[in-house]
Amino acid sequence: MARILVLGGGFAGLWAAVGAARKLDEIDTPAGEVEILVVDRNPYHNIRVRNYEIDLGNVAIPLGEVLDPIGISHLIAEVQTIDVENQQVAVATRDGRKSLAYDRLVLALGSALVRPDIPGLVTNAFDVDTYSAAVRLNAHIAALGTRPMSAGRSTVVVVGAGFTGIEVATEMPSKLGRALQAGENRVILVDNNPVVGGTIGADARPAICQALAALRIETRLGTRVAAFDATGISLASGEFIPAQTIVWCAGMRASPLAAMLPGKLDRLGRVAADPYMRVAGLANTFAAGDVAYSLVDAVHPTVMSCQFARPMGRFAGHNVVADLFGRPMIPLQIDWYVTVLDLGTWGALYTVGWDRQLLSSGQKTKVIKQTINHKRIYPPRMATREETLAAAAPIVQAPPQYPAGPDGRPGPARPSGA
Repeated sequence: MARILVLGGGFAGLWAAVGAARKLDEIDTPAGEVEILVVDRNPYHNIRVRNYEIDLGNVAIPLGEVLDPIGISHLIAEVQTIDVENQQVAVATRDGRKSLAYDRLVLALGSALVRPDIPGLVTNAFDVDTYSAAVRLNAHIAALGTRPMSAGRSTVVVVGAGFTGIEVATEMPSKLGRALQAGENRVILVDNNPVVGGTIGADARPAICQALAALRIETRLGTRVAAFDATGISLASGEFIPAQTIVWCAGMRASPLAAMLPGKLDRLGRVAADPYMRVAGLANTFAAGDVAYSLVDAVHPTVMSCQFARPMGRFAGHNVVADLFGRPMIPLQIDWYVTVLDLGTWGALYTVGWDRQLLSSGQKTKVIKQTINHKRIYPPRMATREETLAAAAPIVQAPPQYPAGPDGRPGPARPSGA
């Protein structure tokens, strides 16, 4: 039996596996001829982009609910080494170390939060990088009201004013409102850049600043963190902020296992993939999601986000089977790029184009963000075999529809010229 080994059960890995099953079904592959095996350290698929939210229900989806109905195997294990020359992957399972041979490999191990060597960071800061970390943070916040009054009890410091940090910070007043007395909250956003959202784009920044002001979120910009301890955070500016809740959101990097593949990595540690999601210079090896980058319009490389991970996975799944059976492959091409950023109870903002032109913001845009987070990016669960396979077709979805115009009709997917 041939084996397609998919490393990672995130947005790219899950869809690569389902996409491969779809293609096997399309070409009428006899049962038992090819095994698709998904390996992940967790038994669930995490809707990772929701980890900052108040309600984490339905954020960890058991892999079996998606994969079992279509006959895809899955193994809970930690990937340790990848040997592309001998086509072997070593994993650590609850029962010990195993070696998994493969005929085709899809690398989809994603990314992880960067934790620099700052005193006290590992022991004193929370994060939302994983589902378990997000649950831990929410449980900590919920219990704050049971702690003795102190200068830092009601203060949350979020480090990193990029996409994740802004979403974490703007959700925080609502989280604190559930745990503490009315008005007993202070949220501070820290970043070494001189502006909030340094990579988001100048056009969208005023809306972000308006939301921060409305939510009474303070900023400390142009300064670095010097140290963390159990009572608060020390900044390079000399300021000490008493805080019992510090959330680290400063930077992502691809899985370090990407370095086990030959070839040059980009500045985020990602491997290069061609439009078919094949790893450059390697036979029988594909990559998708945060661990890889590919030019989707001949100019722009993919961004670490589920917006790209999901189609990269679907195309990788289709093409890995096509490659195995000598069938034509399909290149991934995406001619649009949008950003929809949550801004807590203030609303959300929607940008279009690689220059992130602001298209809409506020409460109506919040509806789009909630639709994305709670519907659009979800895989089928306990659906029929036909429904699940159909969802993995190698196509690119249209951009999320933005709010209706003055006449009440939905506007176009993107403005003219975007």
